[in-house]
Amino acid sequence: MYDKSVRRRRAVLALLVACALILLTAYFGESAGGGLHSLQRGISGVVSPVQEGASRALKPFRDLFGWVGDTFHAKGDLKDVTKERDEWQRRAVSAEGAVAALKQQRGMDDVVGELDLSANRPVTARVIGQSPTLWYSWMKIDKGSSSGIAKDMPVLASDGDDSGTGLIGNVESVGSGWAIVQLVTDQGFAVGARTLQSRSPGVVSPKVGNPRDLILKYTSRSDRVEPGETVVTTGTLSSRDDLQSPYPPNLPIGEVSRVDEAGTDAQEVHLTPFVDLRRVDFVQVLTQRVNGNR
Repeated sequence: MYDKSVRRRRAVLALLVACALILLTAYFGESAGGGLHSLQRGISGVVSPVQEGASRALKPFRDLFGWVGDTFHAKGDLKDVTKERDEWQRRAVSAEGAVAALKQQRGMDDVVGELDLSANRPVTARVIGQSPTLWYSWMKIDKGSSSGIAKDMPVLASDGDDSGTGLIGNVESVGSGWAIVQLVTDQGFAVGARTLQSRSPGVVSPKVGNPRDLILKYTSRSDRVEPGETVVTTGTLSSRDDLQSPYPPNLPIGEVSRVDEAGTDAQEVHLTPFVDLRRVDFVQVLTQRVNGNR
């Protein structure tokens, strides 16, 4: 019974294929005005309006499915673009940080080279903590006694600007792998200094209430200090070994910004430190005195 059904289906299929071949042969063999061509045009005339109507009716659904597909595709593209953007942003931030660190390192190296401080054995350290107050009175660095750092050693830094390099303080306390730096803005800080051009001596300490305003104290009425002069450390002036300064001479500190009551006993010389302490990421500690810092 099964074999008869299969043979019947095969016979029907063969008959349909033969009829299709005959019709195709006849269609392509007759002229444009033939019966088969006329029949095709008639059927097309009947079916075309139905096909067009169905196409119009289904268009919103096709558009909806197309929009859904495009939306999912766009979401995938957006996710890829966002991931790529975040990666490039991370690289840009990393590169920017590296450039800033390089500028600071170059600034410190320039001072070391210009003042011939290599014999002072500068040790470079990273800032890992800083005073949370407005006054920025201290910072913590990631090297200490195991790197040759000891109390009272001078500390240099650069904020990355061309003129933003100089003395920022000294080592106040030290551990094996860390040290606390007392900054020039701390009220307890003082360093012997002089103006580079007029060579007027004094002591630099911070102005009470304004850590960005340093004062060159103890100048006399005869000291003709002008705004724009550079203020540097004096180093050791006495021949006595017990009066040695912890600071080598000529370390840049800041620039004279103004002179109040010039030419009087109340003369007050203001200076702005070269280094913006808020922008310091690396420091150099001078770990060795040379010739008693004279």
